[in-house]
Amino acid sequence: MDMFDLTLIWAFIIGFGIIMYVLMDGFDLGLGIIYPFAPDEDARDVMMNSVAPIWDGNETWLVLSGAGLLGAFPLVYTVFLPALYIGVFLMLAGLIFRGVAFELRFKSRRNRHWWNRAFSWGSAIAAFAQGAVVGAYIQGFPVENFAYVGGAFDWLTPFSVLTGLGLMAGYALLGATWLILKSEGYVQDWAYKITPLLLALVLFVFAVISLWTPFVNPLVWERWFGNIQLIWIFPFLALTCAFTVFRSVQKRRDLAPFLATIGIYVFTYLGLIVSKWPVVVPPNYTLWDAASAPESQLFLLVGVAIVIPIILTYTAWTYWVFRGKVRVGEGYH
Repeated sequence: MDMFDLTLIWAFIIGFGIIMYVLMDGFDLGLGIIYPFAPDEDARDVMMNSVAPIWDGNETWLVLSGAGLLGAFPLVYTVFLPALYIGVFLMLAGLIFRGVAFELRFKSRRNRHWWNRAFSWGSAIAAFAQGAVVGAYIQGFPVENFAYVGGAFDWLTPFSVLTGLGLMAGYALLGATWLILKSEGYVQDWAYKITPLLLALVLFVFAVISLWTPFVNPLVWERWFGNIQLIWIFPFLALTCAFTVFRSVQKRRDLAPFLATIGIYVFTYLGLIVSKWPVVVPPNYTLWDAASAPESQLFLLVGVAIVIPIILTYTAWTYWVFRGKVRVGEGYH
């Protein structure tokens, strides 16, 4: 294995796991965010039924990324967890409330409105916490001797609040385009109606964050404005995908809005990676500084090489089995 850089391999694996989680759990979190604004209870049934068979499988990628990060890059845990305890707790609490609501909403009649709120609030809190954590990562952390030396709330700043709200808007857009794909009739009409509004909100927040980010992190400023590089292709491609969302909604396409929204996420994510590369623990610790011993990385890699194809296979099979439209009165009970 001397010819391979295990650190780079693990960086790719964890990066792949993170974007898979964001995309696959993002649309059901997004459904939860727009859930209170649905036309009626039947529409809410359709929204929940569209993700009920697959939501827990989507979170497999979060577990894989978290476990891999601990094993391959222990310094990340050493710094990030003390810095982000409260943010991570809020995210996990939101995911738990959301998950419980899936199971109990259909079984409860008298208290269904409370489970509706649990689904919506849990989704919103989890999405906000994830976005705020990303914002805190972009800003950086006070680190001395490989240890976090800041306070419990240093991660919560105006910038991280904006990134939290921005990710909520982005997930809501992903949820709306998923609903376009999976619904029909008046439910789909409502999803078509709100998608351009959500797209406009996402673009506004995207513009503000893009203008603000270089001022909160000198590395990002240097990477983007030091000289004109190919890095600028990523925001261009993200905006191209945004235009595709708008046009495909106008033409009332089913699949194209969802795929184009995925494109917005992928190119924004790649832009973030390139902006910080190879720093993984701000302000200046690289992937290789944070990496565990090669023997540990190799041992874990053997297991992951077996697990990832299995996850991809059963994920693809699940989505195939539950393909097609979800209709009012049908679905998960």
